[in-house]
Amino acid sequence: MNPNVDVFVVGGGPAGLAASIELRTRGFSVTVADGARPPVDKACGEGLMPETVASLRRLGISFDLNDGFPLRGIRFISAGVSVTANFSSGPGIGIRRTVLHSKMAAHAEEIGVQFMWDSPVTRISRGAVQIRDKSFSTDCIVGADGSGSRVRRWSGLEDSTTRQSPRYAFRSHFGLAPWSEYVEVYWAEDAQAYVTPVANEEICVVVLSEKSAMRNDVIAIKFPDLAARLINAKVLGAERGAVTRTHRLKRIYKDDVVLVGDASGAVDAITGEGLNLSFQHAIALADCLPSRNLSEYEKIHRQLELRPLVTGYLLSLLGRQRFLRKRTIGAFMNEPALFARFLDLHLGYTSRAQAFSAAVRLGWHFAAS
Repeated sequence: MNPNVDVFVVGGGPAGLAASIELRTRGFSVTVADGARPPVDKACGEGLMPETVASLRRLGISFDLNDGFPLRGIRFISAGVSVTANFSSGPGIGIRRTVLHSKMAAHAEEIGVQFMWDSPVTRISRGAVQIRDKSFSTDCIVGADGSGSRVRRWSGLEDSTTRQSPRYAFRSHFGLAPWSEYVEVYWAEDAQAYVTPVANEEICVVVLSEKSAMRNDVIAIKFPDLAARLINAKVLGAERGAVTRTHRLKRIYKDDVVLVGDASGAVDAITGEGLNLSFQHAIALADCLPSRNLSEYEKIHRQLELRPLVTGYLLSLLGRQRFLRKRTIGAFMNEPALFARFLDLHLGYTSRAQAFSAAVRLGWHFAAS
């Protein structure tokens, strides 16, 4: 292991791997350290939107039919009513987080990224990273160690501009053939359930709520339509939980430390945008680091987070407001193309004029109801 590297990435999850791949592709020597061993898992919905798949292809990550399950779009289900919208830019993919991590780590290793697994970073200082009793010198430290980032805290970047109340996500896998090619979102009064096909005989279910007690055992009460689907399904593995919240930072770099992924601020998991946002951070950082123009990286970072922040707020509002949810889903039922337009808006495929037009149409449906 070379103790002197251009970039030392702290955190070997998807954000850290994406940053290491992009930076290595630009010619930097890169080392990644993580306290876990691969494949690294995390409680998440495991559905990759089309633009996330496109970002992964740019990173050199490709998928075949055995890796996951193709996704055609999104379906909302509330009070026995459902509306569906297809992705306009091609399919997404449902894929186990461990499969995704393994593919990313293998590609990073192939192109020359050095790894230190089972090696928790214990301290950072100017130009150095400490792992147990060894110090590694580096020109740049990339903090990719998640929403509870120690790198962020150690470097004095903890101060935030926005920090919303936490929401709780609990994920389980079921041995069951998918009944559709859509990510299905079931809405209840104080929780949502996300169903994502991830293989020919497996689905992922995540319950998301502001209440920590809303685990997957509430499905029978909160989501009877979903419970009927799962009644004879075998639970695969243990339930995993995570905390999600919207979190914006005042600064995302200081001296030789720069942050990416959830360490640099997070959007609510309800958006499904966390992974793609991390990949976009990696691309932007790799564009700016050769010239050491980290202020430009920070500017791009601010622009990238605006759309998912707005989407997260609106979706959270739907979850909290029954009246608003009923009117919105009713509007989508009356004009299915409107739901598709809002899905394109969420994915960044519409112009401001198209977004304004969609908002006007939704307002018209509200007024006509």
